[in-house]
Amino acid sequence: MPGLYLHIPFCRKACTYCDFHFSTSAVREPLLHAMEHELVQRSRELGDAPVGSIYFGGGTPSLLPPERIAAFIQLANDLLRVQRDAEITLEANPDDISAEQLAAWRAAGITRISLGTQSFRDDRLRWMGRAHDAAQALASIGLIAKAGFTSWTIDLIYGLPQMTLAEWDEQLAIALDHGMPHLSAYCLTVEPRTALDHQVRKRMVSMPGDDAQSAQFDQLIERMEVAGLEQYEISNFARSGHRSRHNSSYWSGEPYLGIGPSAHSYNGTTRRWNVANNARYLRAVEAGEAYWEEELLTATDRINEALMTGLRTAEGVDLAALGEDVLGRHRSYIQALVSKGHGQLLGSRLALTKAGRHFADRIASDLFLDADDR
Repeated sequence: MPGLYLHIPFCRKACTYCDFHFSTSAVREPLLHAMEHELVQRSRELGDAPVGSIYFGGGTPSLLPPERIAAFIQLANDLLRVQRDAEITLEANPDDISAEQLAAWRAAGITRISLGTQSFRDDRLRWMGRAHDAAQALASIGLIAKAGFTSWTIDLIYGLPQMTLAEWDEQLAIALDHGMPHLSAYCLTVEPRTALDHQVRKRMVSMPGDDAQSAQFDQLIERMEVAGLEQYEISNFARSGHRSRHNSSYWSGEPYLGIGPSAHSYNGTTRRWNVANNARYLRAVEAGEAYWEEELLTATDRINEALMTGLRTAEGVDLAALGEDVLGRHRSYIQALVSKGHGQLLGSRLALTKAGRHFADRIASDLFLDADDR
């Protein structure tokens, strides 16, 4: 089911590792008006398909006044066929959480909170450049749990410099003790042109090796399984009924409309992305000029994307539904995956095992078709 994504490109401060598009300037109303204008212009792109989810990402959407969030939701309802039970997610930072804010967000129409916790240790949070501390993280989780949202989730990061397995286990224990119904856990990666990239190149920071990160990933899977949270995607774990509907639509190849600077869209055949510059985006929208680039995906591109995203999920990929004989072309490779315990093949559906999930991207790329394979 299609989804709507709104990129709110404002943050209080820059995080050490982040390469998402954002600005540390104050929230600017003209840019929000430009986003509304873009939504009005592009609302017909989803046709009459019912919209099952709205996602406020960023950046830090929780910096917006609740009435501004409500206005975006109302505009979406006016323009699109938003389902009455749509999942409407707001990314929020612990330093923006209060009982009053949570009540206001619920009244605005938010049904799900995604909390950017990242760590429960003050030293780690300071190194990351986060605006909150550990006490705020724990307090905000308690407030969210009591606020009556349909669902909520927290983010944690592992694979940090000098992180031990004991430290990571402690982080997971704290999260589980606070009863979250969903967890997104990401291994720290060094992205170009970030503060972390500079620190690594200058040898100010030493990143852990593959073995350490792999051990932390295994610990994550084991901890969540024992606690009753399903690993329904490589980095995402949920109790029954708490999967992210919005993100699941990405992984299953559903169309989505992305609004705002740097936002991406997909309609099944074309991928489009907006300019990652607030001033250029605003000027172009106001002037009626192009503020995006786009790429028409070939049939081979679409098959390869389905392999890349689908193999990250617990359900895997129905190879027979891809429109090409992927199973026939790669039969010996797939048989080897199964014999090594890295994959399971049920009929024509290939899914990765716990062991195979360590190599999901590599396995997907090994199965990619070349243009001249068709």
